[in-house]
Amino acid sequence: MDENVGQVIVGEAELRAKIAELGARITTDYADNPPILVGVLKGAFMFMADLARAIALPVEFDFMAVSSYGSATRTSGIVRILKDLEIDLTDATCSSSRTSSIRADLAYLQRNLAARAPRSVETCALLVKEGSSGPSST
Repeated sequence: MDENVGQVIVGEAELRAKIAELGARITTDYADNPPILVGVLKGAFMFMADLARAIALPVEFDFMAVSSYGSATRTSGIVRILKDLEIDLTDATCSSSRTSSIRADLAYLQRNLAARAPRSVETCALLVKEGSSGPSST
């Protein structure tokens, strides 16, 4: 328990180790074709920065801002893009990241990015909220 933020779900050491592991895996898997990292604002910013530093390749990144909550605390199921990408994803290797996700929202983002004709789309979510439904992330 952290008095400033509440219950700690993933400890700092475990988080850093997992980010290092992901960075090494991405470095190996995409050595010949460095990915474009796509972060979903605002939550993914720090996670994506740490992940980018753990990847031993020259990566580009861009950000999207989306909302499915409006003023509510539960997802409406309708995802609105508030800020779109500036990078063209055509024939790119795209890796998107979020700090937390509702699976239905994540599935929408995967379909949206895939429609932009990248070579591939991979997703990394730090947390997937309990009770969410839909396809799992890769």
